[in-house]
Amino acid sequence: MSTDNRKERRAAIAKSDEGLLAELGYKQEFQRAFTPLEVFGIAFSIVGLLPSIASVLFYSIPNGGPVAMVWGWAVASVFILIIGLSMAELASAAPTSGGLYFWAHTYSSPEWRNLLAWIVGYANTIGSIASVSSIDWGAAVQIMAAAGIGSDESFTPTSAQTFGVYVGVVLSHAVLCCLGTRVLARLQNVYVALNILLCFVVIIALPIATPNELKNSASYALGNFTNLYDWPNGFAFILSFLAPLWTICSFDSSVHISEEASNAATAVPWAIIWAISIAGILGLVSVNVVLAFCMGQDLEGLTNGSLGQPMAQIFLNSFGKKGTLAMWSFIILAQYMMGSSMMLAASRQSFAFARDGALPFSGWLYRMNSFTKTPVNTVWFCAAGTIALGALVFAGTQAINAVFAISITALYVAYSIPIAARWIWRKENGWTPGTFSLGAWSGICAFISVTWMMFVSIVFFFPTTKHTNAQDMNYTVVVLGGVLILSLAWYYFPVYGGVHWFEGPVPNVDKYVTRQWAQQDDEEGKADSIEQEKKDIGIMGEVVPVYVR
Repeated sequence: MSTDNRKERRAAIAKSDEGLLAELGYKQEFQRAFTPLEVFGIAFSIVGLLPSIASVLFYSIPNGGPVAMVWGWAVASVFILIIGLSMAELASAAPTSGGLYFWAHTYSSPEWRNLLAWIVGYANTIGSIASVSSIDWGAAVQIMAAAGIGSDESFTPTSAQTFGVYVGVVLSHAVLCCLGTRVLARLQNVYVALNILLCFVVIIALPIATPNELKNSASYALGNFTNLYDWPNGFAFILSFLAPLWTICSFDSSVHISEEASNAATAVPWAIIWAISIAGILGLVSVNVVLAFCMGQDLEGLTNGSLGQPMAQIFLNSFGKKGTLAMWSFIILAQYMMGSSMMLAASRQSFAFARDGALPFSGWLYRMNSFTKTPVNTVWFCAAGTIALGALVFAGTQAINAVFAISITALYVAYSIPIAARWIWRKENGWTPGTFSLGAWSGICAFISVTWMMFVSIVFFFPTTKHTNAQDMNYTVVVLGGVLILSLAWYYFPVYGGVHWFEGPVPNVDKYVTRQWAQQDDEEGKADSIEQEKKDIGIMGEVVPVYVR
């Protein structure tokens, strides 16, 4: 294809993207610098595979051991893909940064749409910020694990030290996400390459380096079930799902950069599907199976080791000190990249929600930096929320671990409502599919995904063990419930609450004119008035949105 043809094609796609966004009610404010590969990159880099599994291996090893790691991952991955398919269909029909709450409002009944959009928006906001928090907390713990490895396990960090590293990671991500869109887009290619390379290094190097006495048989690696806690085995196996569900989550990140993506109606849904599919297969075959064969059988030692990271202990046992530090440095780098991508997606979601006036200080949050052309204020808003969630560490280990569950349960609230609404009120919501459609399978996928999300969300409110106390309780329901209750109190607050003024997505496009619209009016004998109106608003037969100023 010649250079001129490529330019023409890009111009046509850009015009189509801008036109579709205008039909949804919004003007083009972001630069569309993300290619389809980079849209996939942001979803896949947030998954992060090897560093993500390293962050949550402490959920699967004590709740089933090898069986949970291998078969728990396989079972959960199938359901995650079904959720992704349902979301991809919505993303293709309405690719906007508001995404989930926009869909909840658009496809719900008029009497419920404002409230449901409000709930989804706040659930998506806290879920996205909790995702940043859990990823960055994982990075801080991994950095401290590296310090422990380097000191021959003589260094054990305090909660305050780990929190200090965590704050530094969060602030650096905020600075990074204030950069221009093109810089952030190009970084996704690096993130994807590093994540895939790390997985293949583990596939090849770990079996070679592992001593024979630590290598497990196939019957153990694929069939051993070890339950280190006091829940029944079946329930423990279900609790182990938190590892794959947290790893392959936040795939709505692609949705939140829809307004920065080229050919968004096609690129976003396929980015979701490919990110989930590749993560599910690669995570099962290359990471969990290999780890199960090479981790030895001292599962309690791996779980309660001084490093605080089971995977770091596995690597130390196999690679030795120097090899582990070399490998671990790349895992930390990949985890750091995950956090920056998640911060990027969270800031875009918050920007979209503030655009419709729903967040406190929306007037300040809904601002585009004139130099970088990015929403700098919402980046710092998300950073502040992330640091606040990290302070849970001072309430105990289980309190900070709750951010992992919050990032799933809050997002699943946000995911399930628009998926369900699209079918519950299908006779009145005027659903029009996009370029990606499930056809006859759409309703089946929606039912399975919503039922699954409701089920696991309830499960993740349970504590690690049956016998718990205030320090070791599961704080997920406290934090998530508290945020949602406060958001509802704000919605129903007398005089000033959202119920009195919130009307869902607020269009900032005054009028949308297309060639087809003009032709239709020509047929109705209104050509003269249409041509005059087209001259008044400055278009000459092209697809051009006209913005409110």
